[in-house]
Amino acid sequence: MRRRSGFTLIEVLVVLVMLAIIAGTVAFNMSGSMKSAKIRAASKDLVAALRYTRSQAVVKHKEQRLLIDVESKSYQAPGKEKVVFPEGMELKVYAAESEVPSETQAGFRFFSDGSSTGGRVTLIYDERFWRINVAWLTGEIRLFKDTEV
Repeated sequence: MRRRSGFTLIEVLVVLVMLAIIAGTVAFNMSGSMKSAKIRAASKDLVAALRYTRSQAVVKHKEQRLLIDVESKSYQAPGKEKVVFPEGMELKVYAAESEVPSETQAGFRFFSDGSSTGGRVTLIYDERFWRINVAWLTGEIRLFKDTEV
C-alpha cells in the first residue's frame, strides 16, 4: 500500500471553521474599540476647545465663551468653526445658570484671570462615557474616563 501525503477534507474544514471563529472574534473586538475611539476623540477635541477658549481669555484679557448646543449635538469655540459630535453620541451639560441661554444651549465662560463659570460635560456613546470637569475657581479642565453608564 502506498501512503498519500496531504490533508483530508475534514482536516481542511476544521481549520476553516477555526479561522472563521477567530475572524469573528477579532471583528467583534474591533467594533468595540472603534466606539471607544470615537468617544475618546470627541472628548479630547472638546477638552482642546475648552482649553483654547480659556487661553484666548487670558491672552486677550477679555471674557471668552464656548457654547454647546445639546439639541444639535455641537459646540463652537470663539473664532472657530462649529463642531458636531459623532452620530449616536449623547451629551449632558451642567453649567452655571447664567450660562444657559435656552433649554437646548449651555456654555462655559472663561475670564481674563483664567477662572471660569465652571461646570461639567458628560459624553455618552453606547455604554461608554467620559466626563469633562471645568473648575470655576481655576478654570482647570480635566477629562475623566468611565467605562460604563
